[in-house]
Amino acid sequence: MLTFRVAIRALAKNKMRAGLTILGVVIGIAAVTTMVSIGQSASQMVQSQFEMLGTNVIVVRPASRRSGGVQIAGMPSLTARDVEAIRTECPSVMAATAMVRAGGQVIYGNTNWSPSEMWGVGPDYLTVRNWPLRHGGFFTERDVSSAAKVCVIGQTLVRELFQTSDPLGQTIRIANIPFEVIGVLEPKGVNLFGQEQDNIVLMPYTTVRKRLQGSEFDHVHLAMVSARSMQQMSDAQNEITHLLLERHRIHPGEPADFEVQNTDEFARVLGMITGTMTMLLASIAGISLIVGGVGIMNIMLVSVTERTREIGIRMAVGARPKDILRQFLIEAVLLSCIGGLIGFALGVAASTGLTMLINTLSSGSEWQVVISVPAGIIAFLFAAAVGIFFGYYPARRASRLDPIESLRYE
Repeated sequence: MLTFRVAIRALAKNKMRAGLTILGVVIGIAAVTTMVSIGQSASQMVQSQFEMLGTNVIVVRPASRRSGGVQIAGMPSLTARDVEAIRTECPSVMAATAMVRAGGQVIYGNTNWSPSEMWGVGPDYLTVRNWPLRHGGFFTERDVSSAAKVCVIGQTLVRELFQTSDPLGQTIRIANIPFEVIGVLEPKGVNLFGQEQDNIVLMPYTTVRKRLQGSEFDHVHLAMVSARSMQQMSDAQNEITHLLLERHRIHPGEPADFEVQNTDEFARVLGMITGTMTMLLASIAGISLIVGGVGIMNIMLVSVTERTREIGIRMAVGARPKDILRQFLIEAVLLSCIGGLIGFALGVAASTGLTMLINTLSSGSEWQVVISVPAGIIAFLFAAAVGIFFGYYPARRASRLDPIESLRYE
């Protein structure tokens, strides 16, 4: 304890020099804390966006092909009967919905609006997307089989078309065909790419195919499937693949006419990318800790030179070399630890401010403020290690001074 008090008094004699000495450590710890916290915020946002896509979602679509180096959408190869077979014959599948893309304007009274998404879907759509209704109900199997002229709309259409009136039971027109609004979706906000998810109209896929497209074919654009659990997603993907290969009579070695995409793989890849970028940025920021350590070593060497006579007096009255070594080493570690505490506080403030700035400037999803306490602790311990590493040489040099020569030093 006495050694700590002596070290603190020695540092307090030159406050300005001590402050400038720890500046590199402060910047390093603040930068590391900020980079890691922002990186974790990005990872959390990516994860939340994939959770908004649905529950354990697997997407099945016709296989794309390349022609002249250009990616071309696949020919229709997926049918509603395929989707029903996936739902009933794959043990790891909880729900599945066929999806048929549509487009056009929605008209209500004297107001019209162009939704960014118009889909024909099946009764399991809300289960797959994990998207609850705010008001009303959803399609039934009977609505699908009869190609009923009913629809469910998102909050954007409620705001743009109906404003303050209740949309339930109202009739809107799509391609001059009347549709009754039977439900309103809960708001979802924007997705990972800044696209508004609430600007959507859902109809039975049979209604879109027969009444809007005038088609008697059974083909659908894609299918969204929900596995029973995260652990069963790979099993569900394999079961779907084997089932469709059999149904489409595709022999071994032949290219499949469909693609089965596991969204969990996308989330994992994006998580790895953001994690790698975070560690890279943190490593770059950590270089300033090394710079700060070099500054500590230089100042401690200057301090040893200035206090040579003091060292000689201490040794003359009984201080041992290890006592001198411990005193100067504690001073170096104190400098690093004080810089670490100030740097962590500044890093927390900077990460909070940057997150708020990103949310203000971006029209995308809200970033959550994530304070990485483990990263701060690791950075703080690293700062202490820097103090020990760079402070050891000056402390060792001080402990090896000759007492007689030190007393003669002017």
